[in-house]
Amino acid sequence: MSQFDYDLFVIGAGSGGVRAARIAASHGARVAIAEEFRVGGTCVIRGCVPKKLYVLASRFADEFREAEGFGWSVPEVEFSWSKLVAAKEAEITRLERAYSSNLEKSSVATFPSRAEITAPHTIRLDGGRSFTAGRILIATGGHPVKPAVPGAELAITSNEVFDLPALPETMMIVGGGYIAVEFACLLQRLGVKVTLIYRGDAILRGFDEDVRRVLTEAMGASGIEILTRTDLKRIEADGAGRKVTLTTGQTRHVGVVMVATGRKPNTAGLGLEKVGVEVNAAGAVAVDDQSRTTAPGIWAVGDVTNRVNLTPVAIREGHAFADTVFGNKQWLADHRLVPTAVFSTPEIGTVGLSEEDARAERGGGVTIFQTSFRAMKATLSGSGHRVFMKLVVDKVSDKVLGVHIVGEGAAEMAQLLAISVKMGATKADFDATMPLHPTAAEELVTLRTPVR
Repeated sequence: MSQFDYDLFVIGAGSGGVRAARIAASHGARVAIAEEFRVGGTCVIRGCVPKKLYVLASRFADEFREAEGFGWSVPEVEFSWSKLVAAKEAEITRLERAYSSNLEKSSVATFPSRAEITAPHTIRLDGGRSFTAGRILIATGGHPVKPAVPGAELAITSNEVFDLPALPETMMIVGGGYIAVEFACLLQRLGVKVTLIYRGDAILRGFDEDVRRVLTEAMGASGIEILTRTDLKRIEADGAGRKVTLTTGQTRHVGVVMVATGRKPNTAGLGLEKVGVEVNAAGAVAVDDQSRTTAPGIWAVGDVTNRVNLTPVAIREGHAFADTVFGNKQWLADHRLVPTAVFSTPEIGTVGLSEEDARAERGGGVTIFQTSFRAMKATLSGSGHRVFMKLVVDKVSDKVLGVHIVGEGAAEMAQLLAISVKMGATKADFDATMPLHPTAAEELVTLRTPVR
């Protein structure tokens, strides 16, 4: 009989925590998991899944408008925000039940409660119950933060935007990352007049410069106002709306202000200092490449570690931890060449190095192939939609270092291209691949002349 109540206690039932719990249980471990809100975490409840559903809903605006070019007569359409919110809620509730059911089938004990580490190997729930565990996994994710400006409490975040009682006529979105541009694009198509402000020179810092430029131009063409080198100074109540003062001296009156200026790991109130778990300067749990913290018997995975803050990465980290610690199958989650997508409209799919990072890493030994063309669908629809594609290639080895796509289906293409890039495909391998016609993706294997 073990001296502990459980072999593993997981704090946080998001994607990483749930995967770790189920895999550990499959290896015979006695596992418990605690979650203070809803099983599924940020991605399922208030992140990737509902966001993608809203993105898909918003793109029907383009579909209805463009159908006429293909011979369809579309009657006047009407959008219901309340119906979309209800449909979203039904779907995430279904997914939450599926997650909970899978934990139950794996014989994982689930506690709907906040949990705190009170001593080595000891966890206390909100109600006062305490348990001991041979190992503890922290998988508490992160939360959106608001800037320290007067009136910040009058703004909403990505947590609240999903369940607004009604869509405002106007909205100001503060930020230039994934969340800001995705919501700017989808809300504009759902009928909201959007202004996006960002303190930097261009949106999507860290992405390839050409990708940033192409998306900025497309967002502007769709009617989204983008103000760069601009930040919030103050927010004030303005009747039912908000009066916003900007650092440029401008004032704007909008219905809602949404801040998407970053997220912070959920480490407060976990009792980490009591057991010697180090938190780094970014507020994240410090871990090694095996997700071990600085305290014996405690690991951490997912956004709370602030490594690569993407759901599939958290899942891999949780799986690697459980296999290594409980399954005698030692492996590491690989944080290199992680494909990513921005579900803006047009969407972005990318894997590997940007041109800027490749040149910084390899000097002048980089060749660039790229193209921009009118999407086939646009030839009849009359829209201005274009597709942008770019290959970053090492001059010496001929290896494809990065692939960057902006346009319809970009995310799906990037996922498949990630296999090739991960395997070390060369530009010659791309050239030798037979094109599939007529597709946008065929352009990736027909690019012959470098642009620089």
